[in-house]
Amino acid sequence: MADTNAKLDFPPRISVEEVEEGLLLMPIFDERGLISCITTDIETGDVLMLGYMNRDALALTIETGEAHYWSRSRNILWHKGATSGLVQKVIEMRVDDDQDAVWLKVSVAGSGASCHVGYKSCFYRAIDLPNVSLRFVEASKTFDPLEVYGDVPNPTQL
Repeated sequence: MADTNAKLDFPPRISVEEVEEGLLLMPIFDERGLISCITTDIETGDVLMLGYMNRDALALTIETGEAHYWSRSRNILWHKGATSGLVQKVIEMRVDDDQDAVWLKVSVAGSGASCHVGYKSCFYRAIDLPNVSLRFVEASKTFDPLEVYGDVPNPTQL
């Protein structure tokens, strides 16, 4: 589990103009205290995952230069790659126009994969329309999750 003693605090949102076109990071978190985060591979531009950050995760990401998220399924702060070694080093970080979403461009240590199922991207299936069936777009797994995670509980909830 990550250190929860993040030192960074964010200034209050003063005006729409400052939020949309100012130079201060003033993120807004939802009713659960979370902000959405899209993470992409710096080399390919591929979307690796969609995650969520609370204040501590966002602050730790900024302070350490490595991605931290809030796991909604496990209800914990998590340093991506702490268990697997697939640490996401932040190369560039962006915020959207109203500062309610974050975009991380990262390089991933090890195999370059980010999905706990073993694929490079968490978006390893496409939805074929109009029949709404799934099709694998990644032909094979990048790593064996059992070898990497062992007996760590699977974060996927039913």
